[in-house]
Amino acid sequence: MSPEKRSLQDVLDSVSNITEYLYNNPTGARIYPVVRPEYTNWRDEQRAWRETACLFDLSYHMSDLYVKGPDAEALLAQLAVNSFRGFEPGRAKQMVGTNPEGYVIGDVILFRHAPEEFQLVGRPSLLNWVQFHAETGGHRVTVERDEWSVQDPTRPRKMFRYQVQGPRAGLVLEKLNGGPLEAPKFFHMGWITVAGHRVRLLSHGMAGVEGGELFGPFEWAEEVKAAILEAGAEFGLRPVGSRAYASNGLESGWIPSELPAIYTSPELRAYRQWLPATAYDAVGSLGGSFYSPNVEEYYLDPWDLGYGHIVKFDHDFVGRAALEAKAAGPHRRKVTLVWNAADVARVMASWLEPGLGGKYFDWPVSQYATWMYDEVKNAHGERVGLSTWCGYTWNDRTMLSLAAVDEAYAQPGTELVLVWGEPNGGSRKPSVEPHRQMEIRATVAPVPFAQPARAYRQALGHR
Repeated sequence: MSPEKRSLQDVLDSVSNITEYLYNNPTGARIYPVVRPEYTNWRDEQRAWRETACLFDLSYHMSDLYVKGPDAEALLAQLAVNSFRGFEPGRAKQMVGTNPEGYVIGDVILFRHAPEEFQLVGRPSLLNWVQFHAETGGHRVTVERDEWSVQDPTRPRKMFRYQVQGPRAGLVLEKLNGGPLEAPKFFHMGWITVAGHRVRLLSHGMAGVEGGELFGPFEWAEEVKAAILEAGAEFGLRPVGSRAYASNGLESGWIPSELPAIYTSPELRAYRQWLPATAYDAVGSLGGSFYSPNVEEYYLDPWDLGYGHIVKFDHDFVGRAALEAKAAGPHRRKVTLVWNAADVARVMASWLEPGLGGKYFDWPVSQYATWMYDEVKNAHGERVGLSTWCGYTWNDRTMLSLAAVDEAYAQPGTELVLVWGEPNGGSRKPSVEPHRQMEIRATVAPVPFAQPARAYRQALGHR
């Protein structure tokens, strides 16, 4: 069977163990296409969102799915743990979808542009799940897909998407607008005039600080970007390259890299037969010190990812019964792990010594697989959690990771141990050199880690 006609289910049927297959997939860390790795240097670019203002170009590394029609809301509500009460046109929310057992398939930002018009923006997993139901469920909807630029960086996108973030972001936006700007409420949309174009503005602080997301027709992209850079020059605005951009979630506390929970549920067989073997979910790679032949041990539920508060049982949705059974807890909790500086230095020193050293850290984001899972242990060597997104923040001069740990170990100040590097010298992924596992002490800290991000969330009334 040609690769174009194979499905994810065909892949599963052809391998002895899906964990082993994904663990050795040749795909490395997530690609951020088109945008330059650095415009100046990633250290100063990280500083910009904390000290002045920065420009993120989000036009290329996410996929978009447009869903329109009289059944659009019903379709999305059926697949979302979120409530749709009060979700009016001109608003956005983080949509989370789960499998029948209550484990997360993916999350995206969901925009409601009109009563029957929605747009989903994010990694492909949840978009695939929605598109499958739209095409096979008999819903009165149409879908249009605008795929991320990983496959074809030269293909124009349907829309540009920029974020202006930082303590001076409001000043930049007002100057762009040519006067006072009535900023919309958090995750509400308004309008702003940029370079003579009326552009949509979403109030959204991706880096955990003040800011807005601007989007509009792609043919305006260069004009709008040039205007943002010109207006921001006096306020110290810096364009952020893909290296620094990928690290902002470490400070704001967003885990972007959960394995889609789609490989085992009997009820998802038809979906896996629909999903091509070339899909993100089939070609991505698992990595990290945690390894289990049972792929379900990699599945995360909404509480693991910090989404428990958005699970609402005011509607029927896939996974509702399972989540109702889990709602009372106990739950693992999302935390920030602050890596011990001496232990990080010890890993780095091992690269200068004969023999196998510890796994290399890339900077500022140290991911070397699509989905990273590192083992987190207590003082007795027992596994008490899983660490996911990891890297370095120049703003706080520390290595961090975002983890889901058992409640008993989730209090700030708790000392834990993270295992860095893969077992048995490493997998066959090209991004993995021969190495030895090393232990790194880590201290539990709040989510978000950055104090400005915590203050921003508290001001918005978020937990």
